[in-house]
Amino acid sequence: MHIWVDADACPNPVKDILFRAANRTQIQLVLVANQHIKTPPSRFISSLQVPSGFDVADNEIIQRLNEGDVVITGDIPLAAEVIAKGGHCISPRGERFTKENMAQILEMRNFTTTLRDSGMIEGGGQKAFGATDKAAFANSLDQLLARLKR
Repeated sequence: MHIWVDADACPNPVKDILFRAANRTQIQLVLVANQHIKTPPSRFISSLQVPSGFDVADNEIIQRLNEGDVVITGDIPLAAEVIAKGGHCISPRGERFTKENMAQILEMRNFTTTLRDSGMIEGGGQKAFGATDKAAFANSLDQLLARLKR
């Protein structure tokens, strides 16, 4: 099993949690990004730099993903592909993407994108990443890894 991280937009506190989890569980962690990502020395942690471009990191993750692997991403279309391929997916804010909720999450994302593109709503994006988000991610990751390691 591997943990793949869509690392370009992944908050540093989430990376720190993942570094500790990889060493504790001895699961291979790979951070995929279009820039160099500094990682601590560990035989369980590596980074993979891909060329810049739209969805290049996402496509690399999907190409390398095996059934049962875990992906960390806030990218809803990538999460949908991970689930379709038999992977497990968590957002950096701790939201679990599953077969049961993925269609609804994807529909909501597409709906809000349509509203934003038509000018019916302005702005978008998420609030700043905070301590509550960090705790939610850590709990969600721990629960998933404990379940998968059984």
